[in-house]
This record gives sequence, C-alpha cells and structure tokens, in this order.
Amino acid sequence: MKRLLVFVSFITLLASKNICYGAEYIISAVTTDTNGEMMVFNPGYLKVEVGDTVIFKPSDASHNAESFVSPSAESSFVTAMGETAKVTFMEEGVYLFKCTPHLVLGMVGVIQVGNAVNKDEAVDQWKSMESMVSMNQNRMANFLGQIK
Repeated sequence: MKRLLVFVSFITLLASKNICYGAEYIISAVTTDTNGEMMVFNPGYLKVEVGDTVIFKPSDASHNAESFVSPSAESSFVTAMGETAKVTFMEEGVYLFKCTPHLVLGMVGVIQVGNAVNKDEAVDQWKSMESMVSMNQNRMANFLGQIK
C-alpha cells in the first residue's frame, strides 16, 4: 500500500510539473540587426503570461538586460553582461528594460505580462527618463503604444 501511495504521489508530481511550466520566448540583444537598426532588442515588445520565461541572448559581451520599471521591486531583474540568461515572470504587469550601457542609444524594450496593471506608472516613469536617450528616441513610445 505504501508503495502505491508513493507511486501515485510521484505521478501526480510529474503531472503537476508539466502544468506549471509556461512558454519560453527569446529576446536577442544585438548591436546591429538585419534591417540595419542599431542597439536593438528583438523583439522590442513582447506579451507573455504569468509563469512564462524570457531568454535574453546578447550578441556580444557589451549587452545585458536590466528592468527599470516593474510591478514590484521583487519582480525586477538584471542579467550579466554578455551572458544568456533566463527570467521567469511571476507577476502580472508591464516591465520596461534597457541594456545598461546603451540606454543613451535607445536600447530599450517592453515586456507585458498578462494585464498591464501598472501601465500608467510605467508610462510616467518613462517620461521622466526619456530625455536620457539621444538615439532611437521614438522606440520606447512605439513599444508602449503596443500595450493592450
């Protein structure tokens, strides 16, 4: 009987693990993309669901991804320079992120996780920062316009 209980518990655990996994997406951080755009996250806007994972893939050692707006301090993230990293999003809302050394060049992006519960705060925060960007100045406005 005890073996049967252990077996059933094991099967239940395996089945529940499969249910808990979300989708995986890749965001590339590149110096120049195939269209000739410079300092780009591709895609720059991504909508995912709670539990999904984003893999940040830098093209070289000069890129990373760092959130500067997130639904809470606990849900913020920063990846190491030049290293592929996975971030699983467990909190609904809007995340604005940048390549730390290339913010001034407009290397920014948006991830929307589920409903955009903090959209107004994200837009306000961006307005206070957009003067720091000297190239690709309309990029973030374009991404923010895609939030639904």
